[in-house]
Amino acid sequence: MKRNWWKYLSIVLLLYAIIYGFMARIPDTPIGESLRNVFYHVGMWFAMMGVLTTSFINSIKFLKTGDLEYDLKAEQAVRVSFLFGFLGLITGMIWAQFTWGEPWANDPHLNGAVITIIVYAGYMILRSAITDDEKRGRVAAVLNIFAFIMMLMLLGLLPRLAENTLHPGSGGDEGGNPAFGDMDASMRYVFYPALVGWIMLGLWISNIRIRIKKLEKSIEDKDWN
Repeated sequence: MKRNWWKYLSIVLLLYAIIYGFMARIPDTPIGESLRNVFYHVGMWFAMMGVLTTSFINSIKFLKTGDLEYDLKAEQAVRVSFLFGFLGLITGMIWAQFTWGEPWANDPHLNGAVITIIVYAGYMILRSAITDDEKRGRVAAVLNIFAFIMMLMLLGLLPRLAENTLHPGSGGDEGGNPAFGDMDASMRYVFYPALVGWIMLGLWISNIRIRIKKLEKSIEDKDWN
């Protein structure tokens, strides 16, 4: 039980975020009550990036050691990231409809998110095309490292440099609608625990998938014997 403390903590944090996310006082802003989505939409993107960070680290470890377990961990982390990436897109489109009047505006953040998902989809397609475990792991690890760096640029760097972004906190003082800057103390008490909770949930799901794949491999090896 001591080893699983962070899993229980993730449940507590997410329950807290979900419940108090609907109860927290929302400042008077142009986007109104839709600002509550910051507890969920942003957290899902952070979960995706947190899981992809572990995938990036495991790919580097695989290139150093050649241990296929690191390749397995990297692959499963990418698969889990798709879940949170799509949830982030869906919640973002809903929020955009209320905030910008359309579900998909020409925004660098949105476009970068789609490109990121496409790049990682290419990673998964490439994996499926290579049958040799060692070769697949090395090629996939190199592409995974490249994809992670691209993700940081597409979601972190480029939107902040863009002049036409609608997202808050990007494109200079005049860019975007307010969101993070409009959160008062009562909202921040929910926002930061929500981020931690979503990231922990992503790592938890990734851990479960890794254990399932190891069990399937063990059963397959026994059948061959």
